[in-house]
Amino acid sequence: MQIIILFALNTVTWGYLLAIIAAVFWGISGSFCQYLFQQKQFNPEWLVTIRLVAAGGVLLLIAGAQKQNIWQVWKTKTDALQLIVFSTAGMAAVQYTYFAAIYASNAATATVLQYLGPAMIALYLALRYKKMPTLYEGLVIVLAIAGTFLLVTHGSVHAITISGKAFFLGMASAVTLAFYTLYPLGLLKRFPSAVVVGWGMFLGGITFCLVKDPFQVPGIWDIHSISMIAFIIFPATLFAFYAYLVSVQYIGATKASLLACVEPLSAALLAVLWLKVPFDGYDWAGTFLIVSTVVLLALEKRVSES
Repeated sequence: MQIIILFALNTVTWGYLLAIIAAVFWGISGSFCQYLFQQKQFNPEWLVTIRLVAAGGVLLLIAGAQKQNIWQVWKTKTDALQLIVFSTAGMAAVQYTYFAAIYASNAATATVLQYLGPAMIALYLALRYKKMPTLYEGLVIVLAIAGTFLLVTHGSVHAITISGKAFFLGMASAVTLAFYTLYPLGLLKRFPSAVVVGWGMFLGGITFCLVKDPFQVPGIWDIHSISMIAFIIFPATLFAFYAYLVSVQYIGATKASLLACVEPLSAALLAVLWLKVPFDGYDWAGTFLIVSTVVLLALEKRVSES
C-alpha cells in the first residue's frame, strides 16, 4: 500500500513539474524567436516553416513507432478536409501570427496578447449557443478587455504603446489560437492527438513552403542561432507538447491549464531580464489581468465538474 501511495504521489508531482516545464519552454522559445529576429536577421516565415515541418515529421515518426495508425485520418473525405483546414487555418496560422507579432513587437507582448484566446472562446461559445455568459465568463471578458487596454495604451487612449501592426497580429494570434483549440475537437475524439497534431504541424509547414522557400536560408548562423533554433523545434515543441499531454493525464486538464499560465509570465520575465524589453507597471498589470482570465475559466470548469 505504501508503494502504491508513493507512486501516486510521484505521479502527481511529475504532472505538476511537466506542466510547468512545458509552459516555461514555450515562454523561453518566444524570447529566443525575438533574439533570432532582432539580432540574427531571421524571419518569421522561414522559422515557422522549419519548425512545423521538422517537429511535425518527427511527431508522426514517434506516433508510428508507438504503433499508432497515422494514415487512418485520411480514409474519409470529411476527416481529410477537416485535417487540411486545421493544418492551414489553425496550426500554421496560429504559429505564424504569433511569430509575426513577436517580430513586430516583442515576445512578452505577443505572448500576453495570444492569451486573450481563452476569453474569445468563452465569448464565442456564449454567442453560438445563445446564452448569457456566466458570472465567471462575464468577469473574464471584462478583465480581458481591461488587460488589453492597459497593455496597449498604458491607461490613456492618447498613448498607444505598440504599433497597429503588432496589435493586429497579436489579436490575430489570439483568434487563431481560439480556432486552433475548438476546430479539431472532433478529430481529437476519433484519432490520437499525436497523429492529429503531427499532421497539422507537418501539413502547415508544407503549406508555408509555398510562401517561403525553406532552402533560401536567412540569418546569421553561429552556435547561438543553431542552439536556439534546435530548442524551438525540439524541446519547445516536441517535448513541451508531450510533457503537457502527460501532465493532463496525471493531474487533469484544469490544473494543467492553470499551470500553463506560467508561459506568458516566463516570456515576460525573460524578455525584460535578458532582452531588456521595457515593461512597466501598466504592462505587468495588463499581463496579470489577462492571465487571470485563464485562471477564472479553469476555476469555473472545476466548480462545474465538482
